[in-house]
Amino acid sequence: MPNSEVIRDLVAACVGQVGAPVTALRKIVDTHGHIEDEHVRIVADVFNLSLADVRGIVSFYTDFRTSPRGRKHIRICQAEACQSVGSRALTKEMTAALGIELGETSDDHAVSLESVYCLGLCASGPCAMVNERTLVHATREELLTCAEPK
Repeated sequence: MPNSEVIRDLVAACVGQVGAPVTALRKIVDTHGHIEDEHVRIVADVFNLSLADVRGIVSFYTDFRTSPRGRKHIRICQAEACQSVGSRALTKEMTAALGIELGETSDDHAVSLESVYCLGLCASGPCAMVNERTLVHATREELLTCAEPK
């Protein structure tokens, strides 16, 4: 886990860039996996923003997490095309099977479940991703199989 000095250096390297606070937060997620309170304080300090401003940015973007993702990260498309072919039902099945809701991670950090809006495969829905693997015409069984530890 990067220490505060490493995070501060990473954030400071973004000063002067267009959209610098967002870029800095993305870099934190890329290197650390999620954004902690200390990271919010560093971003606020470096860019002379209030903590509320930075927390507002973090809460606005769905890919900014404030807790670690599960080892298996399941994302189910909720865009209209996927909804029309069953993504809502698939989501309901997965929350029941995994015992977690959208946006949550299991207590053992084995799996996290999130929504995503459009994977660009609208003719092949419902679509989902497990880590970096994209699934088309996704089913509960396929998602559960992909989510199993290897």
